[in-house]
Amino acid sequence: MKSGCTEMCWFQETLEQKAAELVEGLRRRDGIAIEKSADQMDEIQYASERDLAIRSVDRESTLLRQVRAALRRIHDGSFGTCIECESAISPRRLAAVPWAPRCIQCQEATDRDRREGAESLSETLVKAA
Repeated sequence: MKSGCTEMCWFQETLEQKAAELVEGLRRRDGIAIEKSADQMDEIQYASERDLAIRSVDRESTLLRQVRAALRRIHDGSFGTCIECESAISPRRLAAVPWAPRCIQCQEATDRDRREGAESLSETLVKAA
């Protein structure tokens, strides 16, 4: 990667390729079809495979939204700036995860907050049961 437009163009091309790859993958939703079988074990296997396929589609959809958001940040000039603290995102982080919206410190804080939120929700549900 070189500096200036060349570097930004590389990020844009990389993100556009990733978006196209994700869109193509999301078009193929073979594993989501509900299959019926007389055998209960087959039914369980089909349901398990369907759940896996749905989780995969969900992950890919989320990633596609992140990639498109990164492309919007390139166009509006805010690419490479953390959406939380507004400091620069390290070039190494962007090279590894070009759609990253946060610097590593803010991302770790966000992940920690999500984990703690999920844990407190679990505790609330256990107490309610």
